[in-house]
Amino acid sequence: MAARRWRARPGDGSPTPGIAGLRDDHRVRRRRTLLIVAAVVVLFLVLSAMLARVYSSVSAERSGVTALIDAQAHGNQAAMIADLYQCRSSAACRARVAQSATNLRYPGSVSILELTVSSSFPLGGDVGVARVAWEPQGHLPITQCVRVRHAGNPLTGLKVELLEISRRIKTNADCPKQF
Repeated sequence: MAARRWRARPGDGSPTPGIAGLRDDHRVRRRRTLLIVAAVVVLFLVLSAMLARVYSSVSAERSGVTALIDAQAHGNQAAMIADLYQCRSSAACRARVAQSATNLRYPGSVSILELTVSSSFPLGGDVGVARVAWEPQGHLPITQCVRVRHAGNPLTGLKVELLEISRRIKTNADCPKQF
């Protein structure tokens, strides 16, 4: 047998919420709903800003690799040394840069045919290899690899460091383990 539900009748002494009580309850619910909506909006904005930082680091990697290839193609050793992290303090790095800038120097413009970044979603502390195929004006394409480190995190900021550039590799070859 189902339990009966009794309603309070006006004037029987039982407490009944008046119209003012219903309004207060409605205000509390509305305030709570607005706070939840505001919290969700703030969370969305924070996550959007973090994703923007991650995607900007991928863009920074593309720009850095492109600038390094352009400096190499024009024989600009000073720019290459400046682009490569701690290359100025490494004699081996400076020697590789000198050889690369001499062997792969071409007059005219450079076209980037394909650039595969080292990581599609870097979250910091990651070392990878970017593969770039480029073509000097009027010459056959050249393929090289660039070792890249992503440092930092989306909260404090991400940093991209180009560590080293490989010698020319075959067009269809994978990047070597060691440069």
